[in-house]
Parts: sequence; structure tokens; C-alpha cells
Amino acid sequence: MRNPIALVLGLVLALALGWTAGGLALADPLDPKLVEPFITQMVDRHGFSRAGLETLFGQVERSERVLAAISKPAEAQPWHSYRRIFVTPERIRGGVDFWKRHGDILERVAAHYGVAPEVLVAIVGVETSYGANTGDFRVVDALSSLAFYFPSRAPFFTSELEAFLLMTRDQKLDPLTLRGSYAGAMGMPQFIPTSYRRYAVDFDADGRPDIWRSVPDVLASVANYFKEHGWEAGQPVAVPARVTGDAYQPLLYAGKAPEIGLEAFAQAGIVPQTPVAGRPKALLVALDSEAGKEFWVGLMNFYVITRYSHSASYAMAVFQLAQAIRDQTLGDQAPGDQAAGISTIDQIVIDQIGVSHVASRPTEPGVGDNNSNEWAIDGGARH
Repeated sequence: MRNPIALVLGLVLALALGWTAGGLALADPLDPKLVEPFITQMVDRHGFSRAGLETLFGQVERSERVLAAISKPAEAQPWHSYRRIFVTPERIRGGVDFWKRHGDILERVAAHYGVAPEVLVAIVGVETSYGANTGDFRVVDALSSLAFYFPSRAPFFTSELEAFLLMTRDQKLDPLTLRGSYAGAMGMPQFIPTSYRRYAVDFDADGRPDIWRSVPDVLASVANYFKEHGWEAGQPVAVPARVTGDAYQPLLYAGKAPEIGLEAFAQAGIVPQTPVAGRPKALLVALDSEAGKEFWVGLMNFYVITRYSHSASYAMAVFQLAQAIRDQTLGDQAPGDQAAGISTIDQIVIDQIGVSHVASRPTEPGVGDNNSNEWAIDGGARH
């Protein structure tokens, strides 16, 4: 038997050297030389107390967990794997329950902003499983780690750290207690600080936009974000398409808003499988399914969802989850489909590429990282 005193002394020494039972510590103090220019900027630009910021950042840690997580976004996965994370029976049931519990406020918000209620529910479902997993990273640690130790995105995260400190000062929040994702996104809708300051709404009129606990504020903030980014009330998001030949390739979605009419799509061998009213501009989305390419014609509202996270897979996951939640909440499915557990979206996929894509979903849904879309921030607005 080992000497217990030696074991205790060894543990103390290990902790003093910055080690844990699993190896090297995952957090270290910030380098003051890196932080000092930022502190000076906050003092000069916004009137912060230098001493106050020095005290604050003396308690902030560099997080290796954050730096590791930011390099592994779920968007890097093929669509069929990504879909299994977010469009699951568990998340659909959670959305139905959320809609039933908050139906009145959901209807009010949807009517006020003109955003489809099922999309609002799906956003909260994809982001945080309806508030069950809002992130366990201290936001100030995450943003500081990325601002000072992640050079390729340092300007972006420095601006978010600036906005975070302004937000906590304005709202009288403790910057050391707020927790969120590895990219500093917060609350049920996972707003980053700049988006909180621009789009968060105090819908329950209690004096502060509360995206952590107030469902009215959460739903209204998401709806406001969508409205400000061009959501078209009453218009579709996307429809499946059949594609022949290879003339379609120049029309593939590349991050830009829809610019091309459906007439040009037809000339390129792209045929929507569901009628689209009017003459809207559109974009073509190609997703990797297990059975091959899966094509969709995305409309303006699809593009708006990508403004929440700059990923076609993310937007499609939100759309398909939204449709499945709506089907089961409002009872729009045919009885036979409900009994088989097949949503309208699943039936579209079956019709388009065969049953294998849908049937291959795991019976027990996997647990995805609710913050996995955080790396989809290609220099533009983010949620």
C-alpha cells in the first residue's frame, strides 16, 4: 500500500504544476501582454475602468477545450450524418411539447413578426434542445481564448468580446457567471453578444431582453433576427428538386442571396418537385445523402435561415425539423404516415432518393453538440 502522505503531497504538486487526473490542465491564465491592448481600447473607446478590467481579466482563463472545439464543426460532416444529429424523433417530440406548452406566446410572436412558428421552435430545438443544453463554457473564457489565441478569427472574436463587456455593463450582468457555447453564444437561441445587442427583444416587457429564461423574449428575439434579415412572411423555405445533366453546377448555392429565377433553373435541367407560386428568385442546394446527391430549390427564407448560421446543412436541418414538428403538432400527416412514424419531409426524401436515407436513421438519436454550428461564421452576421 502506498504512503497516503506521499499521495497527498503528489496530488498537491500535480495541481501546483497545472496537471489534472486526465493530463495537462485545460485552462491557464491569460497572457497580460495579449490582453493589455484590448483593455486600453475598452478604456479609451467605452470609458471602462482600467483597474476593473485588469481585475476581471485576472480571473479569466485560456481554455484549451474552446480552442479544440472550434476546429471541429458539425457542418464539416456530410448531410446524412448531420441530419441524424438534429432531425431526430427525440427532437421532434421535444418541439411538439414546446409548441403545446408555449402555443399562445408562439402565436403572438409569429403574428407580430410574420415568421413561421415551426421555424422559431426548430431554431431553439437545433440550438439548445429547447433550452436543455445552453452550453457549459464560461462566455468570457471562450471569447477571450478565441480573441487572443486564435489568430485566424481574432478580429471577429475581439469584436464579440467587446460587445460582451458592453452587454454585461448595460444589462448589469456578471461577466464571470454567464455560460454558453465554445464560441460565446448564449441562452436558448444561442445569440452571440453582437446579435444580442442588435436583435434581442424584451417581448415580456420586464425591462430586459432575457434570452436565458424568458420564452417570450427568446422567441421574439429569433423572430426579430429573421425579420431583420429579410424573412418573407407566408412564403416557402425550400422544395425538393430533380436535376438532369450537369448544367446545374454554376447555380449551386455559394453563400449568396437568391439571384436567379426559376426559368433559368428549368433551362439548366432543374425541376422543382413541388409547385412554387409566383416568380421568386431561388438558389440550388446539393446535399450528400447516403444514396447520392439530394437536390433542393431554396428560396429567400432558406437563405435567411443561413444567416443564423452560415451553412446549407444547418438551414436544411432547421427546415426539416420545423416541418416534422408542424406535421405532428397540427396533425397535417395522413393517418398511415403518422402510424409509420414518417413525417412529410421524410416522405419527400423517400420519394426523391429512396428509403435507405431515412430508414438508416438510428432508432435512438445521438446526442449532438448543441453549439456545433458555431464555426459557421464566415465574416458575416451570426446569431
